[in-house]
Amino acid sequence: MFIPTPQETPGVTAMYENNAKAQGFVMNFARAWAWRPDVFEGFLALRTQLAAQSTLSKRDQAIMVVAMASTLGDAYCSLAWGKTLAQETSAQAAAAVVKGATDASLTQRDRALAQWTRKITQDPNSTTQSDVDQLRGAGFGEKEIFEATVFVAFRLAFSTVNDALGITPDEKLAATVPAPVREAVDYGRQPAAAP
Repeated sequence: MFIPTPQETPGVTAMYENNAKAQGFVMNFARAWAWRPDVFEGFLALRTQLAAQSTLSKRDQAIMVVAMASTLGDAYCSLAWGKTLAQETSAQAAAAVVKGATDASLTQRDRALAQWTRKITQDPNSTTQSDVDQLRGAGFGEKEIFEATVFVAFRLAFSTVNDALGITPDEKLAATVPAPVREAVDYGRQPAAAP
């Protein structure tokens, strides 16, 4: 990480404790976001609010994050959410999304969502009515299309902060990711132990 970890304060300690409780250890990204625990909590609250009122499934969310992260070259989110996507589909399907490829188990909905996500990540001004129509053809409603777009933008912001500050994926996380997914993530920063 390109910046040091902040000094311990009650807010920093609480953030580390919450992260360790949820993940089993304090993740590397938490050490950077601990500079502003209030901003991190606000981000989580907004993401939770979006997901709570949405019909987008955990599988949909994992497809979006993996497609966004792999397009961006973000190894951290590719590994973390690649693991989630493998649990929702299979390790082979998750690895295919990481690579931007197809897998027989990926549905039309999965493929359309991944394609939309990659386009938003690469160049949001390049989207067309035809792209939105493809989402509709895959079964997405208008509200879901909006929500998917907002979700990708949120995740892109989160990844941008992590990547710009040189945050590396956690070795402990990488060790739990299925081998096909780990092997597909051949970009970005390599996993490292906590500082």
